[in-house]
Amino acid sequence: MIQAKQALLAALTDSLQEIAPGSNAVAAFESPKQAAHGDFACTSAMQLAKPLKANPRELATRLIAALEAKPAFQTWVQALEIAGPGFINIRLKPEAKQAVVAEVLAAGAKFGHRPATDKHVMIEFVSANPTGPLHVGHARQAALGDSLCSVFQSQGHDVTREFYYNDAGVQIATLAKSTQLRLKGFKPGDDCWPTDPDNPESKKFYNGDYIQDIADAFLKKETVKADDREFTASGDIDDLDSIRQFAVAYLRHEQDLDLQAFGLKFDNYFLETSVYQGGQLDAAVQRMVAAGKTYEKDGALWFKSTDYGDDQDRVMRKSEGGYTYFVPDVAYHVNKFERGYTQCINIQGTDHHGTIARVRGGLQAQNLGIPQGFPDYVLHKMVTVMKNGEEVKISKRAGSYVTLRDLIAWTGRDAVRFFLVSRKADTEFVFDVDLALKQNDENPVFYVQMAHARICSVIRKWGGDLSSPADLSLLTAPTEEALMLKLAAYPDMLTGAAAGIAPHDVAFYARDLAGAYHSYYAAERVMGQAPELSRARVALLAATRQVLANALGMLGVSAPEQMSRDIPDTTESE
Repeated sequence: MIQAKQALLAALTDSLQEIAPGSNAVAAFESPKQAAHGDFACTSAMQLAKPLKANPRELATRLIAALEAKPAFQTWVQALEIAGPGFINIRLKPEAKQAVVAEVLAAGAKFGHRPATDKHVMIEFVSANPTGPLHVGHARQAALGDSLCSVFQSQGHDVTREFYYNDAGVQIATLAKSTQLRLKGFKPGDDCWPTDPDNPESKKFYNGDYIQDIADAFLKKETVKADDREFTASGDIDDLDSIRQFAVAYLRHEQDLDLQAFGLKFDNYFLETSVYQGGQLDAAVQRMVAAGKTYEKDGALWFKSTDYGDDQDRVMRKSEGGYTYFVPDVAYHVNKFERGYTQCINIQGTDHHGTIARVRGGLQAQNLGIPQGFPDYVLHKMVTVMKNGEEVKISKRAGSYVTLRDLIAWTGRDAVRFFLVSRKADTEFVFDVDLALKQNDENPVFYVQMAHARICSVIRKWGGDLSSPADLSLLTAPTEEALMLKLAAYPDMLTGAAAGIAPHDVAFYARDLAGAYHSYYAAERVMGQAPELSRARVALLAATRQVLANALGMLGVSAPEQMSRDIPDTTESE
């Protein structure tokens, strides 16, 4: 069906040029809202009506005449019908839909993938400063980011997963001081360690038990190794610089353990301090000054960010010295651009929304040819964790939040990955631990995985040779046609998910495909039929199993071959 659709789109392109030479009409098919309306819908006649000053239904009539003369439409299309103000509904011949089964089985794990391109994409996500374990917000970034990377890779693009963090600054100084106090025998609750959030002094310390773990390891003069650094503690409780470096390395190692538990590895780690040490920050500031986009006021250096859509100008360098946080962000993104990335995407919390205009404006002020709108952003909202019907806010180890490893320990990696990408990023999400543990159809990841496992069970019971030829023309039941159409939608879904920077589309699709399979499973039997029909249905099941596995793989979720349910399966057994 993929081949048929491509041929039909090419024929539609030619026909549009015949009835509207030189027009910019784009050949495209849509999925009708109701299956009874056909397999594809075309709105080209309505799109052309205004520029051509023509009646859309009359244009649709002319377009149908042109399409019916094309060999591709004669080969693959059963009927063309005009509906409403000028829709063209397209009904495919059965063999067009049946062809997708062979296409999936031939392509296997590569079904839906596009040929290699010269596009280089960087996706930056998680990017947590090494001041504590990764929390549920970082978990949502990890799920969104890793899935999006897989989607872009499916489109043939070269993709880099990057983790950006600061190994200096106020937060790291706070980490070092907190660790040093633990080394000297103090703990949260002592007079020198205010924990009242209304007391500004409390923000100078981290309270989690992991700080004591760092202190204990420091006294033992341990060596810690992270993906991007290694450091040996001096053991000297007065050596604040050694404490700082050890604490950073220790927590980077802890974050690596979090990421390993999640099944995620980054290609590159980028330190904020490197833009200072390499002179990149000063160079970026000088370009902004030279472009006339800055001014001095009250002893501070200001950026004319209102020139770029910000609601007010922003301080770049404070009167007491030191740059504000968006300035190194500008230098960092200049670095990204100079590394040759065609597209850069940042996945961050919605609290970063206010920085977008000034960062993009700062990049435009560089006069380096950086495209407008660079970089792209995916901003996610908060995650609320519910367990036993109550909100969980605190992890004893972290001190003030639920960690990524807490979620994995409670529910498993598959549930964490699927759940956290199963909603659009800009919607708030409630992670229901109890739901994630259910082994029934209420649990969305179980629902999809069970479809895969059930297919594996049916094929095992069938026990035939999957390599033997199948007569796909026997696949004519309505549920079979619906399932084949859903399989055929997978490649375009991936392309749309990449174009829209929408990894949740994959989770939506996986659930829809599982639903189409479950409907088919309830309606049709495989065993007990004529051998030719059983073989054709097994081929359809094998193709469905493959696409389910492909979609789950995009999300970093496993495709198990066997599963059990909380509630007995009442569907007629095979």
